[in-house]
Amino acid sequence: MVTATRLEEELAALAGSVPDPELPVLSLTELGVLRGVHMRGPGHAEVELTPTYTGCPAIEAMAADIERVLQDHGIPQVTVRTVLSPAWSTDDITTEGRRKLAEFGIAPPRPHAAGGPVPLSLSVRCPHCGSTETELLSRFSSTACKALRRCVSCREPFDHFKEL
Repeated sequence: MVTATRLEEELAALAGSVPDPELPVLSLTELGVLRGVHMRGPGHAEVELTPTYTGCPAIEAMAADIERVLQDHGIPQVTVRTVLSPAWSTDDITTEGRRKLAEFGIAPPRPHAAGGPVPLSLSVRCPHCGSTETELLSRFSSTACKALRRCVSCREPFDHFKEL
């Protein structure tokens, strides 16, 4: 028999494997928005999800995808609850998520150095050629959480996932 803790871990892995609807190259775990999965009774799972920003339209699609995946796994009642505290931060994106963003052509957010050294450069590295000589074209790109930039060296435009 599977214990509740083990079942919750299994369901968290399933829910976390759901791709982000706006950045399908990332799973919800890699994006860092899945906060937890808890069994609230036989056949009833509650999933805690934090949006990248308040009012993010993708949260509804994420919830629907999670419900479908867990119901397909035999959990008939799935409740997805939006959790705003602690707030999501770009520091919640995993190392693998950052790697995948860059591989996909999106400059990942720069990590914050909480209590650590202040970075000497505020430049954004081009995901195409690696140059740090980039310029801002627009504060907003295909989604509100990304900015549109262009590399001065290779002249390629690219999205930059903004730091929060």
